[in-house]
Amino acid sequence: MISQSIFKAYDIRGVVGKTLDADTARAIGRAFGSEVRAQGGGAVVVARDGRLSGPELVGALADGLRAAGVDVVDVGMVPTPVGYFAASVPLALKGGERRVDSCIVVTGSHNPPDYNGFKMVLRGAAIYGEQIQALYRRIVDERYETGSGSYEALDVADQYIARIVGDVKLARPLKLVVDAGNGVAGPLATRLFKALGCELVERFTDIDGTFPNHHPDPAHPENLQDVIQALKDTDAELGFAFDGDGDRLGVVTKDGQIIYPDRQLMLFAEEVLSRNPGAQIIYDVKCTRNLAQWVKAKGGEPLMWKTGHSLVKAKLRETGAPLAGEMSGHVFFKDRWYGFDDGLYTGARLLEILAKTADPSALLNGLPDAMSTPELQLWLDEGENFRLIEKLQKEAKFDGADEVVTIDGLRVEYPDGFGLARSSNTTPVVVMRFES
Repeated sequence: MISQSIFKAYDIRGVVGKTLDADTARAIGRAFGSEVRAQGGGAVVVARDGRLSGPELVGALADGLRAAGVDVVDVGMVPTPVGYFAASVPLALKGGERRVDSCIVVTGSHNPPDYNGFKMVLRGAAIYGEQIQALYRRIVDERYETGSGSYEALDVADQYIARIVGDVKLARPLKLVVDAGNGVAGPLATRLFKALGCELVERFTDIDGTFPNHHPDPAHPENLQDVIQALKDTDAELGFAFDGDGDRLGVVTKDGQIIYPDRQLMLFAEEVLSRNPGAQIIYDVKCTRNLAQWVKAKGGEPLMWKTGHSLVKAKLRETGAPLAGEMSGHVFFKDRWYGFDDGLYTGARLLEILAKTADPSALLNGLPDAMSTPELQLWLDEGENFRLIEKLQKEAKFDGADEVVTIDGLRVEYPDGFGLARSSNTTPVVVMRFES
């Protein structure tokens, strides 16, 4: 029996050997393939990260997709955004050029090594929420299409790098520390930045699904200490760190200051707005209030939205905005790119901005900053997190507040700061953050 608990808000995720195995992957393939066919599609790109369970799971997934009558294009062990890329551009397949607009990436993202999961794009749009639950119901009811789809392996790494190198131009080469935490981004990130003309100091850029050096999650300062040390020990100007599947980026200046994603977004917004005056810039409820003020000052329209990479991608599609980003490190460029979250492309765009200055760290450190807490987590019983937020929304009073925003939990704006309480959609946690 397949566990409903693995069907999360934004993806499917479980512990290998407990809630997730090859049979589960095969069933997910059959269900997703059936949905692709129901929506008029006929092929799916599959990819995987560097976790040890990846080969078995992606093999079973491909079997399930083919059993549903869907052709499979396997782009191999690559960062998640390369899977998204393959579902966004024409592919040179044996039978001729073809566009494949659905994909599944087998990845555990930033979870511990014994986890794995599936990030999904269906007919050009990330699926989430009710669409993911509908896959579960399709599996339970065994409502599958049948057929015998084809299988083809395809290396798209050269095409991906060529697309970025053709788009992003650096005014001068920079020397970078690159730390991939032994996640899947390492080999391709080093190839990309060298192709852009950078000199690299590499840390943990080989793939090892046990993550022996530190966890590949740049959202937490403890995972950036190797970058900080390498910046001290070398003459590198800047440090980049990637998460386990390469869709998020961490940035550290020469003097060891962490530039969190909401401050990175200020630079991206300024550059994008210089060519798209008046455009909307989307950001999630966790971001600093300085970001909205910055966007307005640069001639843009700030739009606060719910946290969650799939939700932000959907809002980007709905609004036609050229740029969106989350505090977690997901940055989405529709400007000059395809609108999906991509840590490698985000890094390239940041280098393009910073290469125009003699002192990148001074530019980054000079961005507006604020005093804020780290993300605080209140663990509760399953479901209690949502009930607590509902109660706060209905009954809490906030004297002196400028605004109470309820699009995702509760964000209370005061003249000199804000407080946030929202329910996580993936764990029974109330997430809190405060800024002044």
